[in-house]
Parts: sequence; C-alpha cells; structure tokens
Amino acid sequence: MITSAENNALTTPAVIRLTDFGVLPDSGLDAQPAMVRAIQAVAEIPGPVLLDCPKGCYHFYPDEAIRKPYFISNTASEEENRDVTKTIGILLKGQYNLTLEGNGSLFIFHGKQTMLLLDGCKNVEIRNLHTDYAWPTVTEMTITESGDHSFDVQVHPDSRYEIREDKLVWIGEGWSFSEGPMQTYDPQRNTTWRMDNWLEQADTVEELEPMKLRLHYNFQPEVIPGHVLQSRDGIRDQVGVFITESSNITLSDIGLHFLHGLGIVGQFSENLSFRRMDLSPRPETGRTVTGFADFIHMSSCRGKVIIADSNFSGSHDDPVNVHGTYLRIVEQPSANVVKVRFMHHQTYGFMAFYPGDEIEFVRSGSLTTYAANEVVEVKRLNPRELLLTLAHPAPDDIGSHDVIENVTWTPEVEVTNNHFARVPTRGILVTTRRKVEIKGNIFERMHMNAILIAVDAESWYESGKVEDVIIRGNHFLECGSQKHPVIFISPENVEIDKRAPVHQRIVITNNKFESIDVLALSAKSTCGLVFKCNGILAGSGEASLSNLDDAIELNACSEVEIADNLLNDRW
Repeated sequence: MITSAENNALTTPAVIRLTDFGVLPDSGLDAQPAMVRAIQAVAEIPGPVLLDCPKGCYHFYPDEAIRKPYFISNTASEEENRDVTKTIGILLKGQYNLTLEGNGSLFIFHGKQTMLLLDGCKNVEIRNLHTDYAWPTVTEMTITESGDHSFDVQVHPDSRYEIREDKLVWIGEGWSFSEGPMQTYDPQRNTTWRMDNWLEQADTVEELEPMKLRLHYNFQPEVIPGHVLQSRDGIRDQVGVFITESSNITLSDIGLHFLHGLGIVGQFSENLSFRRMDLSPRPETGRTVTGFADFIHMSSCRGKVIIADSNFSGSHDDPVNVHGTYLRIVEQPSANVVKVRFMHHQTYGFMAFYPGDEIEFVRSGSLTTYAANEVVEVKRLNPRELLLTLAHPAPDDIGSHDVIENVTWTPEVEVTNNHFARVPTRGILVTTRRKVEIKGNIFERMHMNAILIAVDAESWYESGKVEDVIIRGNHFLECGSQKHPVIFISPENVEIDKRAPVHQRIVITNNKFESIDVLALSAKSTCGLVFKCNGILAGSGEASLSNLDDAIELNACSEVEIADNLLNDRW
C-alpha cells in the first residue's frame, strides 16, 4: 500500500536548474550548451520534472545549436529552400511529464533559428517565459519626410543594412536580402496592409547619416510620414515553435515577441493549449512587427486545440490557421492500394497517414465525400508521394484530381477571448469537421476577412469540411474590404449544387460588427447556416450599408435562418 507521503513523493516534481549547468543569466554568454545538458539531465529522471530557469536574460547563438531535418507544412518548397535542416535553439525530444518554468526570463535568439521544438513529447508545459530575436528578420524603417521624387526614412535600431551599388541590402546574423514582401504599418489606426516593395522600385538609395536614408525614384511615390515600412525575404526556412507527434502540450503566460518563418506550428499532435499568450513586440524595443508569417498554424492535429485569453498583434500573415492536408490520388496499383501525392509546393515530406487512420475520398470539383476507408500500411516512396494500403478496395470511380482526407487527424477547436490586431490578412482560418467555437474575441481592422472558412483541393489543398461551428459574442471593428467580407464561408468548389453542400451547421449569433461598409457575411455551399441576433453598425463611407440585405450574401446555401439582427442600432 502506497502511503500519503510516498504518493506526494511520486507526484512532486524533481527540480533541475538551468544555472547548475554552466550558464549565468544576464551574462550574454551562449546558453545553448547548458540547456542541452540540462535537458539531458531531465531525461534521466523518471516521473515529473521541473526545468527551472532563474529569472534573467539568456542568449542562444546558432554556433552550437542542434541541427536536424524536419519537413513542416506550409513552409517552403524544394526550389525555395531545398535544405530542410532546422537550426534548433531548444530541442525537447521524447520528453514526458516536464514543466519548463521561465520565471519571467527573456530568451534572446541570434541568427535564424527554430526557437523551440517538441518532438514525440507528452504532458509538457512551457510557462512564464519571453522570447525574442536579437536582429529580427523583418526589418523596419519609418518614413520621416516626402520629397520631390524621393522620401526619407529612419531605420529602426534593430535593423541593419548596407548600400551596394546604390541599392539597399538588409543584413543580419548569417543572412541578407534585398527583395521580398513589404507591408505598411499606420500607427494612427493601428493597422497594416501589404504593398509593393518600395525598395525594389528605388533608382538609388543614399545614406544621409547613419540609420537615415533617402530613396530616389523616377516617379513621385505616394508615402505618408509616420508610416512604417516592414520588409522580409519571404522564405520560411525556420519556424518559431514546432510541435510534432506530441500530445498534451501547453504553452501558458508566454510572450513570443518575434517569430521567424512560420510561427507556432502543430503537426500531427494531440491536445494543444495556448493560454495567455502575448504575441506582440516588446514595448521597450519600439518595433512594430512580431511575426514573419502566421502566428499559430495547426496542420493535421487531433484532440482539442485551445487558443484563449491571448494577444495577437503585428503578424505578416494569419494569426490562426487550422486545417488538414488533401493529398491527390495519382495511381491505383491494385484494388486496395493507392498512390497519393502532396500537391502544394510548400507542403510535403512528412507522413500524412498512419496505420489505423480513417480516410475519406473527396471529389476535387464538388469537395464532397463519396467513399471511406482505413489505412493499413503506409510506405514513403519519396518526399512527395506515399503508397497507402487500405483495409478495403478503393472505389472504382476515382476522378483524375480526386483527393484523400485523413479524417482521424481533425481537431476540435476553441478560440476564445483573444485580441487580434495589426494583421494584413485574415484573423482566423479554420477547416475541421469537429466542433469549433470562436467566442468573445476582438478583431481590430483585419485587412481581409476576420474569419475565413474555406477548403480546397486545387490551390492550397487545405482540408476539410466543417460540420459544427459556433461564432458567438465577437466584436469585429472595421474589418474586411469590398473584396473581403468580414465572415467568409468560401469553399473553393467549382461544381456547386445546393443539394450537395460542402459545409454544415455554422451558427453566427450575438456578434458586433462595428463601422463596416462591406458584407458582414458571405456564404457558399452551406447547409444549416444561422445568422441571428447580430448587431451591425455601418461605417460612414460612400458604400455604407443601408439595409440588412446589403450585409449578407448567400450562394447555394440551404436551411438558412436569418433573424433578429439589428442595423445601425447602438449596442
């Protein structure tokens, strides 16, 4: 019989302190070797372990960082980045029952690194920690003055440059670039949008004094002093945090103040929680950018994904994206064997199926399911192709572009009480058949859709259909544009039939749409759509909404309920 004292001994975690392995906080020395030794010590202890990092500033340099290859969804193609080796600041591999306690510490990463990687871990919590880059890979400069065929800029202190043959080249620790995406930040309205790269169009660049530049053009650039120009190279060669083949992972009370490449990526993992996260620049840096691309990107996960009570500000792409991956059926060698292929150039290489997974066959044109099966065996033929042996014969009417969805790896999703701002694209993208709740969030000036429910089998190949979505109690402030409805239900099916809807049961209730001159809702191929008890306050522009019919657009939807919505009544 286990006594109470013995039971407490089993559940009380052993404590491993990072500073016992040869690193001092605030010293500026490389903490990476000490972290490796500390993690090795953790692995030798059975039962729960607390990896304690005494409060301070720790630096992680790439020189002795761990280097391992990982294929990660939605990152870079073979042409963009053939080497999938990741430079890993902190690697947790096969760790169980671990808590990494930051005590409010700041981890500064140098060069291009995947800051944190969890591979095959269970029951891990990372908490009370801040991370940042010494030299972020998104550079910033503020427009100070507009001249005749020119404008002046003040370069941010955390951005470095050289002028080569009258052209500006951004430089960092082991990287440089002169071309790539650019966006503008307007601090007066706290909003960002994508634009053509002004640097690429400049005839010459001259340095007026250190960190102050003048850009010359053969036309008059329309710039506004005070706006901030943000530049990056566009290649997602690393990610911020990668969670793969792991379960019961929690990140709580964490500030991720810059993320290079794709942000936090969960891939074939189960039960992931992100609570009280702060994804915004540290105020003392004066920077305006936090993310090189997406913030939280979940690809083929299961269990439940929770994103709650967090702040998302300053991304270069979508803050939240949850989806699976369609693979195209390219060959049927025998009755119960199919060859499938990754089709999007930035997604390939990982095992998209496991023995025992349930799958569905989907028409590429209509995006409807026509058969189901079970995977018995998976063989990797090359990074792009897999051979699946199935429990039953495949259907005999497979179309030339038809795809397979992995139904087993589809999560429930809960996104509640978050604030999204300074986003040039969409706020939340979600395509999963399990229950989705989007509640109590604030969406501030999303330049595109605040919420997008898509699914496609010809472009991004991001699966799949939704069957139970609740969008309730959210506040949409000046979101969308004439091309981008605030809430956009837009499966990319080309064969449209009201009798064969793609999506089902989407309930949109008790939301506030403030100062919008665009569609509050556009929906396509959806059955069981409810838009009820929502308040819409129109903007003051020329395209201002005059009645509720102007706020809603439906295409091939059925069993729709639209009731008790208010237009231009203050809430």
